[in-house]
Amino acid sequence: YNVGDQTYQNVIGRFGDGDQDLIIVGAHYDTCGETPGADDNASAVAGLIELARLLGAHPIDKNIELVAYCLEEPPFFRSKNMGSAVHAKSLLENNITIKGMICLEMIGYFNDRAGSQQYPTTLLKLYYPSRGDFIAVVGRMDQRAFTKKVKIGMNGVTDLPVRSLNATANIPGIDFSDHQNYWKHDWNAVMITDTAFFRNPNYHAKTDTWNTLNYAKMANV
Repeated sequence: YNVGDQTYQNVIGRFGDGDQDLIIVGAHYDTCGETPGADDNASAVAGLIELARLLGAHPIDKNIELVAYCLEEPPFFRSKNMGSAVHAKSLLENNITIKGMICLEMIGYFNDRAGSQQYPTTLLKLYYPSRGDFIAVVGRMDQRAFTKKVKIGMNGVTDLPVRSLNATANIPGIDFSDHQNYWKHDWNAVMITDTAFFRNPNYHAKTDTWNTLNYAKMANV
């Protein structure tokens, strides 16, 4: 699709028999400005590519699209030109039935130090760990059942701690990725994340480089 005089593309891989409601797993492939973007969001793109390898090697009886999105970062964030907004609109226009969407957003940065994990509210600090050694499943308040299903599924296959949060969009960070464009159509959607700037000091900085990531824990995700 075109934005101004530039042409942009999402990259889509399809798996399954096509007879069931669609499951979408997506990650944006652009970075913020001139930053290297190792965690944001090459880590998630690597996860998407690994999912493609696994699905290719072990076919399952599900209908799945893996989508690498363009234009998630500023100045396009929250605009109709986000790759995920274009994708969601195309699904709606084609009357595709959606079972749920899983957004991979920064899955590579972990820190075992006490106090390394921050939160947008003081209340959350009372209920969640102070160490940034977990992966989070973030969902909308009215979609708790879908969030729970994703969390249980992840807990069943990894020893990496998996935490979940359902909250309203006025909590900073809750809708800070491509899943927001599926919420707009009331489709189930969650974000899988290392919590971005609440943990990673390299967020949107030139220090967001490959050597800051924990590849063993990324593999667990």
